[in-house]
Amino acid sequence: MAQDKLVITGLGKAFRSERGTTIALKGVDLIVGENEFVALVGTSGCGKSTLLSIAAGLESHDEGRITIDGEEIVAPGLDRGVVFQSYTLLPWLTALQNVEFALKAAGKPSREARDVAQSHLELVGLQGFEKAYPAELSGGMKQRVAIARALSYRPKMLLMDEPFGALDALTRHHMQELLTGIWEKHRLTVLFITHDVEEAVYLSDRVAVMTNRPGRIKTVVPIDLP
Repeated sequence: MAQDKLVITGLGKAFRSERGTTIALKGVDLIVGENEFVALVGTSGCGKSTLLSIAAGLESHDEGRITIDGEEIVAPGLDRGVVFQSYTLLPWLTALQNVEFALKAAGKPSREARDVAQSHLELVGLQGFEKAYPAELSGGMKQRVAIARALSYRPKMLLMDEPFGALDALTRHHMQELLTGIWEKHRLTVLFITHDVEEAVYLSDRVAVMTNRPGRIKTVVPIDLP
């Protein structure tokens, strides 16, 4: 049995406004093991992205507990890399500079940051595009830069919120193959949100299915396909 990496117990989250209270998550229980790839599926509005944002430390929770390696998650950290559907690249920086920026923010010296950024762009197949700006890159290439940036500071876990949702079918398939290759090589722990059940089955060790709002884990399906 793999060691537990991410442990979510009785997690609850409500959003309050002048119009009232919306309970987004209620009683969420999920364990993601070391080096495991778990996909999270469910209907729109069921709380998948909220759950991932809480795991990333970008959103607080009202009830329950969420830990990574036994430590409670209360803020963003370098132990977690996050990739969203929107590419979140800085448009005034080149592909190389976008990855370097994250490394320098993490405290890497400039020379080391450049070398690490270069090697991670090569890892995602973008050698030759180091000096290209986001506006000069296709959607799939922008997402490769975002993945390179998330991996560059060697997080323990990758959190991905529909990262391939905006891509065409062929590019999406190439990105799925790229991700599984990186995961197998670097043995990351991955929590991956998708609307696409076929994508979830293709990529994952297990698929966690969420209920409609308030979201909770209804069932977890192991994927035993080769």
